[in-house]
Amino acid sequence: MALMVGLVTFLAAAIVFLAIWVFVGTETSQEVIRQRLEAVRRVERRGEVSLDLKLTRDELYSTVPLLHRLMMKLSWSGRLVALIAQAGMEIKPAKVLLLTGVMGVGGYVLVSRFYHPGLVALVIGLICATIPIDVLLVKRRRRLHAFEEHFAEALDLLGRAVRAGHPFTSGLEMISKESSEPISGEFRKTFDEQNFGLPLRDALINMAERVPLVDVRFFVTALLVQKETGGNLAEILDELARVIRDRFRIYREVQVKTAQGRLTAVILIALPIAMMVMLEFLNPSYMQVLFRDPLGPTILGITAVLQVIGSFILWRIVQIKV
Repeated sequence: MALMVGLVTFLAAAIVFLAIWVFVGTETSQEVIRQRLEAVRRVERRGEVSLDLKLTRDELYSTVPLLHRLMMKLSWSGRLVALIAQAGMEIKPAKVLLLTGVMGVGGYVLVSRFYHPGLVALVIGLICATIPIDVLLVKRRRRLHAFEEHFAEALDLLGRAVRAGHPFTSGLEMISKESSEPISGEFRKTFDEQNFGLPLRDALINMAERVPLVDVRFFVTALLVQKETGGNLAEILDELARVIRDRFRIYREVQVKTAQGRLTAVILIALPIAMMVMLEFLNPSYMQVLFRDPLGPTILGITAVLQVIGSFILWRIVQIKV
């Protein structure tokens, strides 16, 4: 009993410490330099960089040297860095992994201590461990959606700047100053990259890698083709902006017509959990059979897995891409 109380206290203190570490940490000058050199590293990974540009430091995964060296050996560390960048968050990959471990172990210990040990506690611990990654995925999806929604306005501004006689790079700077996030941030990075000496072609390709959207790839491809073959750049930008607006109009129509299906999916996903919680409060003895019987935790674990699979299938059905 005393050991369990001590373990719970330690986990609570660790969670508080990690929260302070994550949300109070400030960006150092080394972090600013790392962000600027990341553009050169992207070009290097594509094999399009000269030997002179390879004098860059490795990605800083953690301020702890041992943990940094460990994460450098993991193949998925780069994908985690890309996910954090696309989510628009300033956090080290090692902090995400530490939060994942602490929340997973903390959820398992708390459920085992105060509710029921075994498979149920393990499932809840695994669910708690996925919360940091889920937060990153949600923030990434919202940020990319916001970028895509306002991308046509940025193209209009760039087209007007080109018509007014400004250089293309000056148009990028105007977008970075006059647009809102996340448009301004991504165009500012592109402008800074070419302003610091990276070729414009590589800076645009880096932007397409940072923002994995079809519209951005169309934009970069159109610019690269226009640069090689010539043509009216303003007309190309206007046509691309029109296509993006038409696609968003169709997307909103699809969202309206599938609203009933999405509401049905939400109800079917939430109904088993809501019924279980309601029965637990109305008639606790009715639900205790699932926890007292030896087969109860196994049945609950299988049910949870099937619920997750069914929820994923339902949500994929109602999510129509345009």
